[in-house]
Amino acid sequence: MGAATHTSGATPHYFIPQPSRHPVLVATAMLLVIFGAGQWVNGASWGKFFVFGGLAMWAVIMFQWFSQAIGESEGKLYSDRVDVSFRWSMSWFIFSEVMFFAAFFGALYWARQHALPMLGNLDHQVLWPDFKAVWPSAGGGVTASPAGTVEPFQTMGPWPLPTINTALLLTSGVTLTIAHHALLANQRAKTILWMWITVILGATFVGVQAYEYMHAYRDLNLKLSSGIFGSTFFMLTGFHGFHVLVGMLMLLFITLRIMKGHFTPQRHFGFEGAAWYWHFVDVVWLGLYILVYWL
Repeated sequence: MGAATHTSGATPHYFIPQPSRHPVLVATAMLLVIFGAGQWVNGASWGKFFVFGGLAMWAVIMFQWFSQAIGESEGKLYSDRVDVSFRWSMSWFIFSEVMFFAAFFGALYWARQHALPMLGNLDHQVLWPDFKAVWPSAGGGVTASPAGTVEPFQTMGPWPLPTINTALLLTSGVTLTIAHHALLANQRAKTILWMWITVILGATFVGVQAYEYMHAYRDLNLKLSSGIFGSTFFMLTGFHGFHVLVGMLMLLFITLRIMKGHFTPQRHFGFEGAAWYWHFVDVVWLGLYILVYWL
């Protein structure tokens, strides 16, 4: 329970939580994940134990943290001022995510529009006479590896898997909007139905992308080490897939809360915040689908 100056049973003017251990524990868990992942991709087999241990720690702490916040919300400790602060916080968080993806889209743009033409100009022909400034490249001796150090690979086209995933995400945005309008109309059963459909669509997207990755590694020899094409492809699609997974889990927990009777047509920012995030993920995918798979 947080510290607040208010009369018994009344919503405080502003809620001040007690000092919490959760932020530092979550930061520690993520440090373990990043450290373990860095070691794992560099050949240290023990790195995976840090990754999975850190993820398990992260999940437990986040469950405890969110449970505490839900209890405070259902205990009517959050006033309109707190609601406004939550909206600003979610807005800035999504803005930070926009900048996060902008960095990777910027790397793709720079590689294709600046670095590639520069390396293919007359000056660099002296250093790499066999270099071909074409995008995308699919083998040694061209863009991927003028020195032949990168294994030949095939690129991933837009059909069928990426197009299927596009349809899944766009449909999920529609079903989520239907669920929101049902909640506003206080139609709880209808809200729950459309939320479960949205969660299933999100989970299906993650499953299709996992299959796409297996297909890329097994059949196309397209890997993270496949030159600038491979690195930008997996960084953009991989981080987006992670965001879809997180968004799907957010919607899942919101659905479970709705089933428990949480939220009202007047006060449901937990639902709205998750919906904002999901629609942001949809928009990022549309840009990724066009720039990575089509162009």
